[in-house]
Amino acid sequence: MKLFYAPGACSLSPHIVACEAGIDLELCKVDLKTKETDSGGDYAEINPKGYVPALQLEGGELLTEGPAIVQFLAEQKPEQKLAPEYGSLDHYRVLEWLNYISTEVHKSFLPLFWDGSDDEKAAAKEKLADRFQYVEDHMGGDYLMGDDFCIADAYLFTVYNWCSKVGVDTGSWPRLKDFAERMAQRDGVKKAMKAEGLI
Repeated sequence: MKLFYAPGACSLSPHIVACEAGIDLELCKVDLKTKETDSGGDYAEINPKGYVPALQLEGGELLTEGPAIVQFLAEQKPEQKLAPEYGSLDHYRVLEWLNYISTEVHKSFLPLFWDGSDDEKAAAKEKLADRFQYVEDHMGGDYLMGDDFCIADAYLFTVYNWCSKVGVDTGSWPRLKDFAERMAQRDGVKKAMKAEGLI
């Protein structure tokens, strides 16, 4: 399988999950501004959506959208228990977190990354403060769902790390700070970040 990624972008989340699961992926770096792959290909021809992540499967099919990809990867190695059993309430709780992170947290960063106006940036930071406070208040333990890592943690870690890049103050979220430090020590996280040149 081949993962199309940009260093530190939301594609880091499935990269972490693959490393945690022990799945070796071929990596293909994408320049999100030029839409060109590191081999010189036109990424828009591979993924017409134009953004990462995208996972090319062994048969050539393409799977897009990070929450779908992390679920797929976890199901390739069920013995690693990176996602709760399908049909259980916890399975839907993980989907709930993935959707919240995707729609309420991840998307709120857009004005900060793509030259929003000063008013848009201020509104985005205010919204992010509310969204991260919700996460801070509702974490289940050391990780989102309790004391064990799950696929939603990879996504949360990825977007939380963007705060320092765009000037979002994280000082009032001690549980999230501890979570990020805990995540940074995981072997799978270190392996993914090293491969992307982030550490």
